[in-house]
Amino acid sequence: MRNAPAVPDRSRPVGTRGIRVAAAVLLAEVAALGTYLAVANPEVGAVRYLLYPFVWMNVGLAAAARVRVPPADRRLRIVAGVLSAGYFLALASLSGLVGLELGHSHAHVSGLQVTLAAPGWGPRVAYGGSLLTLNFVPYRVVGYLSLTVLVYAALLDAGRRALSGLVGVASCVGCSLPLVESVAVGVVGGTAALATVEPFSVDLSTLGFVVAVGLLSASGRRG
Repeated sequence: MRNAPAVPDRSRPVGTRGIRVAAAVLLAEVAALGTYLAVANPEVGAVRYLLYPFVWMNVGLAAAARVRVPPADRRLRIVAGVLSAGYFLALASLSGLVGLELGHSHAHVSGLQVTLAAPGWGPRVAYGGSLLTLNFVPYRVVGYLSLTVLVYAALLDAGRRALSGLVGVASCVGCSLPLVESVAVGVVGGTAALATVEPFSVDLSTLGFVVAVGLLSASGRRG
């Protein structure tokens, strides 16, 4: 009796590669943080604030890399792309990363300004113009882009289930949590709050972000 041909294990190389990439990223982050502490010698009030940006970026990028994007026709991809882009702009606007200056400008920055800060918090790039203000905070931008990818995949999946699926995306907790958190950040001062680290605001926003990513990722796996 002949033995059945062995089926190659394709999961091992993928898993090994993922572990290597994760290890390389963590080592790079440790090196970046160590270099910053050695060179800048900052006064660290709470160590967790140095680590939160890495939580945002690592969790967000890992979820975006693993998300299952369902197949869809060109029309549905365009619609989902436009809606998810609007979602990103809403997050960026409500959190103070993007702003429109209508009438008299109240921007604190005129022109282009680059500010060095702890890894993830910086380098911060700010631009203040007559009509538009931009504030690039690395961990926020990476986190919101990751959420946008997850929402894009959710919209494509919802498109296959017509109205019921779209209503589910519109009302899902994972989608709305970051919007609520962004409103809170904007109310307490936008990017000024990000720079000064209001008590517990970053703790709560980080928790909300991780929960949102988890809910959207779990929804994608169920789909």
